Amino acid sequence: MWSPNQYEKFKSQRARPFYDLLDLVQPGELRSAVDLGCGTGELTRELPSRLRLREVLGIDSSPEMLARSAPWARPGLRFERCDIADFAPAAPLDLVFSNAALQWVPDHESLLPRVLGWVAPGGQVALQIPANDEHPSHRIARETARRLFPGVFAGDGRVIRALPVDRYAEILFANGFPVPLCRVQVYPDVLPSGSDVVEWTRGTLLTAYQARLSEADFARFLEAYRRELLSVIGEGPYLFAFKRILIWGRKH
Repeated sequence: MWSPNQYEKFKSQRARPFYDLLDLVQPGELRSAVDLGCGTGELTRELPSRLRLREVLGIDSSPEMLARSAPWARPGLRFERCDIADFAPAAPLDLVFSNAALQWVPDHESLLPRVLGWVAPGGQVALQIPANDEHPSHRIARETARRLFPGVFAGDGRVIRALPVDRYAEILFANGFPVPLCRVQVYPDVLPSGSDVVEWTRGTLLTAYQARLSEADFARFLEAYRRELLSVIGEGPYLFAFKRILIWGRKH
């Protein structure tokens, strides 16, 4: 369901959190890394060049996104199709990096300890997890899905979740990262119109709804979502304030 063209309509805005996350990684003797949810790989290539890593693996579950990774591959930088939930490295890594991907994997209470277990002693973890679930762009999506298709979207209709930021700090500490850094950062992007928020979410959030609906039902959902969202945020220039959790830690 992923469309690289749709996703990259807001390419520059989506890149900003990546570079903020990269700035958290401390230089040193870093050799190996994985980028969980690498997408097209265009940003992943910054890891070996900025951090002088010898071996970087980018994984992603979308063949459409990975199809665009070939230009960035080179010795020491490779890409593979793999679901994060199924991944396990062959050996401990000096850096586990993930920018806006772990929100698609459920049960972070179990996922995070497993991910942290991949980090070698003295290695680092750097994660960015969107946490915009209560914004109208996300809230109206799940309310619309639940109203139109209650049998498909049971409960509250959520398709992605993030833990409270303090809980991530607790999980890092409990798994051998004694001084974790966990913060919420708001990325304010001025979009030309409220309709651009719909285009933004079509490249990310709405793919999860699209995957569970027929083409006709998704078209019905999208029309209702657009109408409800614009009735709240309006059609004029819009400040899309997007909350994200940035996480860093070094293993003892």
